[in-house]
Amino acid sequence: MQSTTAICPSLFNAATAQDGILSRIRLPAGLITSTQCEVLTAVVNKFGNGEIQITNRANLQIRTSQALTKEALLDLQDYGLASSNESTDGLRNMMASPSAGIDAHAKINTIPLVKAWNFYLLQHPELAILSNKFSICFDGSEAIRVSDRPNDICLVATEINGEIYFDLHLGLGDRGDSPAPVGVLVPQKQVLEVLAALTEVYRQYTEQKLEQKTHSRSRPPRLRELLHDWGVEKYLALVTKKLGYALRPSPLAPLPLGERGTRSLEVYEHLGIHSQKQSGLFYIGVVVPLGRLTSQQLTGLSNLAKQYGGGALRLTPWQNLLITDIAKADLEKVKQEILNLGLYILANHPYAAIAACSGYKGCKSAHTDTQADAKQVAAYLENCIQLDHPINIHFSGCEKSCAQHHPSDIAVVGMGGINTETYRVYVGDGDSNFGREIYTDYDAKNLPALIEQLLQNYQYQRRDSTQTFREFVNQQS
Repeated sequence: MQSTTAICPSLFNAATAQDGILSRIRLPAGLITSTQCEVLTAVVNKFGNGEIQITNRANLQIRTSQALTKEALLDLQDYGLASSNESTDGLRNMMASPSAGIDAHAKINTIPLVKAWNFYLLQHPELAILSNKFSICFDGSEAIRVSDRPNDICLVATEINGEIYFDLHLGLGDRGDSPAPVGVLVPQKQVLEVLAALTEVYRQYTEQKLEQKTHSRSRPPRLRELLHDWGVEKYLALVTKKLGYALRPSPLAPLPLGERGTRSLEVYEHLGIHSQKQSGLFYIGVVVPLGRLTSQQLTGLSNLAKQYGGGALRLTPWQNLLITDIAKADLEKVKQEILNLGLYILANHPYAAIAACSGYKGCKSAHTDTQADAKQVAAYLENCIQLDHPINIHFSGCEKSCAQHHPSDIAVVGMGGINTETYRVYVGDGDSNFGREIYTDYDAKNLPALIEQLLQNYQYQRRDSTQTFREFVNQQS
């Protein structure tokens, strides 16, 4: 039977929330086959509310009215939706570009590395003591980059003198910061053994801290705590000792410990129809409103992938997905079927760039019903304004900013109140991580009209079509 006491939920150890028991299914590289979709929807329809959510780590979350039975968990294991080793199931947090293997810009296909690392975890149950938030990212230098996503370790493909290496990045900064280069190049053939050494040194540190009782078992130290404690130089020296050979210096100079990594603003160019590097094949990026799909929608999408595509869906860290390997002759048919499912493909649709946490129905820390409020804003904007490019609007039920760590164009942050839901409203850049505060204690029911006005002002008063929303509002401060 599934445990339901987790702080950071996985599949075998879920968390209890107001709107049900929350289970997280970690999918290496965000890949899920049509057959896996069938198994998952059967479980959701039997135990849950018929809804599946894509997370900002390209994983899936489901909410059920009761703990999953042993039989249901075994079914999920049999079809690769859960680790065959229960103890390390929570560690399968591996990110790759959703266009890995199909992107002509990529220097290397990282999917084989993801699969190899996943297999390594299965063989090493001793790693179960690590934080469930331990995360590895493989960036093949695709057009859809993921190297700026918050991860503990990121390997970024780079070409030097005609050879492909991986530039090692570590999560040196605060929560939500991008990992930064640390001056190490890893040859392709050494990727797995270097990752294994990095992880083993981290495991030994975790074991030491747990023995000293400086951390509770429910919250082992994060890798960034090791880096802040020891520093990068000591960490890499211990990794080198374990490897038995020197790490190759990178031409990129390491950043000082704790310096914030460089972030790029989200782009949504992967939405819509795009050609693949495979001749005659295309992928379609699908807008999933707030990352939430009904079981009927997931079934419809998986059927499209099976009938017209490569038989799998690719989830993205932007809470949407790709259907790949579509022949040109089938594009219009697939596009229409996506629209018939109540989904979208245009990057300038209001839902394309709206992010929202689960709100108070799914989280004890939240003060507002962010999901409902975000839907109200999106529906309002859909009927009253035509965006010419995506505007990122972030709804957060509290100051933790769980749904989106990077800066947004507009952020609304829930406040505690009596008999009313209110938000702080932020735009552009400012003293806060959310931006510059322009309203305090703003009533939720008035948000749609306010955001429409902000967007109308931008579209009518900006310098020209190349000026971004952030640039426009920053010049107004």
